Amino acid sequence: MEDPKTEKIDTPRIDETSNEADNEFYVDPVKEVKLLAKLDLAFTPIIMLVYLSCFLDRSNIGNVKVAGMLKDIHATDQQFSTAVSIFYATYVTFETPAAVLMKKLTPRVILAALCCVWSLTTIFTSFVQNIGGLYATRLILGACEAGLFPCLNLYLTMVYRREEQAKRVAYLFSCSALSGAFGGLLAYALLQMDGISGVAGWRWVYIIEGIFSILIAIAVWFGLPTDPTQAWFLNTEEREMMRCRNSQRRQYLGSEKFDWAEVRIALTDPKLYMSGLIQFMQDILLYGFSTFLPSILKAMKYDTLQSNYLTIPVYLWGAISFLCIAWISDRYQIRGPLVIFANVFGIIGYILLLTVKQNGVKYFATYLCAIAVYVGPGINRKSLLTWLNVNIAPHYRRATAIGFQQTMGNTAGIVAGQIYRTAPYKLGNSFSLGALCLSQVLIAGKVIYVRRQNKLKDEIGSGKREDTRKVSTGDRELDFKYHI
Repeated sequence: MEDPKTEKIDTPRIDETSNEADNEFYVDPVKEVKLLAKLDLAFTPIIMLVYLSCFLDRSNIGNVKVAGMLKDIHATDQQFSTAVSIFYATYVTFETPAAVLMKKLTPRVILAALCCVWSLTTIFTSFVQNIGGLYATRLILGACEAGLFPCLNLYLTMVYRREEQAKRVAYLFSCSALSGAFGGLLAYALLQMDGISGVAGWRWVYIIEGIFSILIAIAVWFGLPTDPTQAWFLNTEEREMMRCRNSQRRQYLGSEKFDWAEVRIALTDPKLYMSGLIQFMQDILLYGFSTFLPSILKAMKYDTLQSNYLTIPVYLWGAISFLCIAWISDRYQIRGPLVIFANVFGIIGYILLLTVKQNGVKYFATYLCAIAVYVGPGINRKSLLTWLNVNIAPHYRRATAIGFQQTMGNTAGIVAGQIYRTAPYKLGNSFSLGALCLSQVLIAGKVIYVRRQNKLKDEIGSGKREDTRKVSTGDRELDFKYHI
């Protein structure tokens, strides 16, 4: 039905059987390119900044560890590892509920509120005097950040088509690497403030980064409309184009009504558990490397400031590598094989960290590890979340799957905090190497499974095989092709 509030533009209907589109509404491709550019300009900076803020506030604990925080709060290395792990206790608990509730609470409300609370928590972390206070702030931080990534991914499905999402998730995840570089640079600068107003440098890191995150929360509130199709920056013609695009994505978006049956279908989907296990293995690398890289460098006999600023080029290299391979992933619609390719570099890097003694070679190895740490989990999370985003429908089935996969994957943070306990971190690096090798096997298995499911649909559609499947709606429909 036409929206009475919008003026209809000349968007002629086309035959559903034509090659021009699979849907009944036509959108001028030239105008659509301009529309996408406008959407990217409006939404992408805000989404990237909020994720940058999230990852910065989560991982800065690694920067402040080498700056004397443990001594000031009278904590041991083992207690620090527990503080890293305890964050994920609340993080994994609240991911799935947040993803499912996003529609009820609206994206703007839930994202802005979460961002505001974790910003205040970051500021209050600067006042902790003992390990108990650090534990408390980490638990609150985990609960607030839990819903961010699933909700942002779901928000992208409200704006972009299946084939358009991978690039936008790539922008999002690149911020995890950029936050490492920015965090190292910011920590290096803020640690120079050590002693100003009688406040330790590591406390200034939390104060300034927390204030930065509050500004991001304000940008989220005003910058992310609840209904992207009615965004204030779109004109009448562009709003009509968004309506047509929504009609084209109706099968993918699915019903807006909550249905427990869709939740149950999602929780019995093999794709979900294969994705979750791969994500778990890859996230062991991500959370271990991003949190403990300053400590790994300090174990190579670099001083406190060097251990922070030497992380900057490593993280930047990880971000650049990720964006380049993400472009290839989008260009050729390849997911799993590229993760396997990226992980090879990480395997070589971790072997070097474990076997060589020269610090220069070890530092070079961190660049190889960064490719797997960010390209691997990044393309993997982009591929698995985009892989999951584009391969599961409708909305509440997809929301459940995304939240649960994130819960499975992020439990790796608990593991990462426990395996990187003492220098020179041989246990952590060995565990990461083993996780990479197992991940390779799991990714190959999922690629084979997805191909078989597409073949099964083709055979049913051509009449070669009887359709005995219990579920045939949403992503199980015969014309819904899974991405490899």
